Amino acid sequence: MLETAIAFVRKNMRTKTIIDNGTGKRQDRTDYPVAAVREAVLNALVHRDYSIHTEGMPIQLLMFDDRMEIRNPGGIYGRIRIDQLGKMQPDTRNPVLAAALEVLGVTENRYSGIPTIRRAMDAYDLREPEFLDERGSFIVKFYKEPKKKISLAAEQNEDIKNLILFCRTPRTRKEICDYLGLSSVTYAIQRHIMPLVEQGLIHLSIPEKPSSQKQLYYSKE
Repeated sequence: MLETAIAFVRKNMRTKTIIDNGTGKRQDRTDYPVAAVREAVLNALVHRDYSIHTEGMPIQLLMFDDRMEIRNPGGIYGRIRIDQLGKMQPDTRNPVLAAALEVLGVTENRYSGIPTIRRAMDAYDLREPEFLDERGSFIVKFYKEPKKKISLAAEQNEDIKNLILFCRTPRTRKEICDYLGLSSVTYAIQRHIMPLVEQGLIHLSIPEKPSSQKQLYYSKE
């Protein structure tokens, strides 16, 4: 069932050729990483509800123009929440089946599926997979949409906002240096604080004595 499902996905998703900018080599790339598809299908087979309550309810593998969905009867199992997936050990609905697949070498570790999916999608520069628990079904969604990349300018703006927020409480030179993770207090102040002082975003507690050892740096709400 696992191999047949993967073959179905391979047949129905596109493969495009891309050029690696670093090496100049051609590389064939499918819409979704096969490693992620395999883990998602395997997870569905291992963790679905096989009880009488789901008779006649197959695992569904749906492919759309912009995404792929794997719908698994039974929903999320045990005490784990959706936001904890891949971060903590979950309860196992079918422990005998999971253990058997480990022994057979089909799975490497029963708790590695979600992290493997996330890593594979990230390596393909695709947006985060979506995990949902709806109406007694556990759903995994893969999107063709590339992940949003934060520009360097945006990262710097976020760092500045956080520094200004940090200085809502008046800070010493040493506190600011430690916050920035720098070893030189002088560099921390000259490079990161003084430009904000000049813009009026950071203020001095003793403005008439900029080099005072008792100087504190603070921001206003």
